[in-house]
Amino acid sequence: MSEQSQAHPFNKLTPDFILDAIEALGFYSDGRILTLNSYENRVYQIGIEEQQPIIAKFYRPERWTQEQILEEHEFTTELAESELPVVAPLSLHSKTLFEYDGFYYALYPRKGGHAPELDDLDSLFTLGRFIGRIHALGEIKPYQFRPSLTVETFGQQSFEYLMEHAVPREYHLPYRTLAEDILKEVGKQWQAVGELDYIRTHGDCHIGNILWRDDNPHFVDFDDSRMAPAVQDLWMLLSGERPQKLSQIAEIIEGYEEFQKFPVKQLKLIEPLRTLRMFYHSAWLAKRWSDPAFQQAFPWFDSIRYWEEQILDLRSQFAELQEPALELLNV
Repeated sequence: MSEQSQAHPFNKLTPDFILDAIEALGFYSDGRILTLNSYENRVYQIGIEEQQPIIAKFYRPERWTQEQILEEHEFTTELAESELPVVAPLSLHSKTLFEYDGFYYALYPRKGGHAPELDDLDSLFTLGRFIGRIHALGEIKPYQFRPSLTVETFGQQSFEYLMEHAVPREYHLPYRTLAEDILKEVGKQWQAVGELDYIRTHGDCHIGNILWRDDNPHFVDFDDSRMAPAVQDLWMLLSGERPQKLSQIAEIIEGYEEFQKFPVKQLKLIEPLRTLRMFYHSAWLAKRWSDPAFQQAFPWFDSIRYWEEQILDLRSQFAELQEPALELLNV
C-alpha cells in the first residue's frame, strides 16, 4: 500500500495496543501514557512501575525498511558508545528494534533539556565540536541501505510528486516554470562544488532535535539520518542576516575542526540545500496529507494561499541563490 493510499496508518495505536507492545518486552507499565510531539512517527512517554519512564517510538509503516532502521540504530549506538551525547535506542536481548502486530518500534531512555540558544556564539562553538565528533565517526563507513541527499532525491523527485499530487491546477504553469529554473540553478551550483564526500549525518540537525542540558547539547531523533555532505548538519543552525551568519558559521567550524577537518568548499551548498529542503518539506506534507494528524497540525497546506506563498518564497530563494556564498574570512 502506498503512503498516499494508506489513510490512517496509526489507527491501531490505542492505549491498550501501546501498553501491550511495551509489556511484551517485559516492562510493567503503571498505565500513564503521554503523547509526545511527533508527526512522522508516533512517540510516547510510558510510565513504568518502580522505574523511570521510557520513550516508545512506533515507526510509520512502510517508510523505512527493517535494514534502514537498524542501520540508524547501529550508528547512534556507535556514537553513544563513543561517549557522544546522542539518544540511542535501548538494547534488549541484543536487539534494538521490535515488531508488534505490524508495527516496528523501539524504546529509548527519557532525556530532558531545552532548546539551545543559537544566538550565543559559545553554544555554536560547542555544537560544532560535537558535530565534528559525530562526523568523524560518520565517515568511517557508509550506509548501505539508507538513501543519500541529492538534488534528484530531495529536489527533482519532490517537485515531480508535488506537480502530480498537490499543486492546484491553476498554479501548474507558474509553479512548474519557477521550480524548473530553480532546480536547474541548484544543480549547476551543486556541480560547481566538484567532487563531494558523503558521510553518515544526523540529516535533520535543527533546533528541535537538540536538547541542551548541563551546558552540552544532546542530539535526538536520527530518523532522517542519511548519507549527505557534512554541511547538511551545520546550515540549519544559522539565522539572521549575512554578517550574523558569517560569525555563526565561523564559530561552528572552529569547534568542528577540533575533531574533524571541515570541507570548506561545501559552504557553497548552504543555499542549494535550503532550496532543496523547501521542495522536500512540501512533498513531505503532500505525502502525509491523508494522515489526520497532518491535517490538524498543518491546515493551511490544503489551501490556495499556501501555493501563492510558496511561489513567492521560491522566487525569494531564487534571488538568494544568486548571492555570494558564505565564506570563512580567515581562509
